[in-house]
Amino acid sequence: MRTAAIERNTFETKIKLELNLDAQEPVDIDTGVGFFDHMLTLFARHSRISLIVKADGDLHVDSHHTVEDVGIVLGQAIKEALGDKAGINRYGTSFVPMDETLGLSSLDLSGRSYLVFDCQFDNPKLGAFDTELVEEFFQALAFNVQMTLHLKIMHGKNSHHKAESLFKATGRALREAITINPEIHGVNSTKGLL
Repeated sequence: MRTAAIERNTFETKIKLELNLDAQEPVDIDTGVGFFDHMLTLFARHSRISLIVKADGDLHVDSHHTVEDVGIVLGQAIKEALGDKAGINRYGTSFVPMDETLGLSSLDLSGRSYLVFDCQFDNPKLGAFDTELVEEFFQALAFNVQMTLHLKIMHGKNSHHKAESLFKATGRALREAITINPEIHGVNSTKGLL
């Protein structure tokens, strides 16, 4: 089973995270930031992974450290669970509509960290969540998984819908990329290493 459990404690956050890339339950998210919990739950459901996150952060400051550090730990856990990446598709792309919004996520589990983020949010906050933290989360995730990640809002108006489409699309793209393909022998790279 492709699993990982990571605990990370700093002066700003305390995070415990467990995931299983080959199971869909349980999904239990508690970061203290309601909108972020909702987004992570969507990400887990659409990537069809089991994800447990318990985060205690300095929310009296704001939610930045909590969101970024969860992205770091989630990225580290996915990287660990993937191991040598033998047999996986490696690439994943998904377009997700959310009413008037259409979001795109395309990723490559290449071992190279890169984020292209082409998304604008008109509303600066969704509950206690600053919309600029969507980019911070995906930056932390991409750099710690060591993947190339392209995110784009093709069109849309509602900031909630935009964020939701990105989390769902990235979950679906990740599911495609981590799926073991019996037609792939070894690592899906001419280099022989990812």
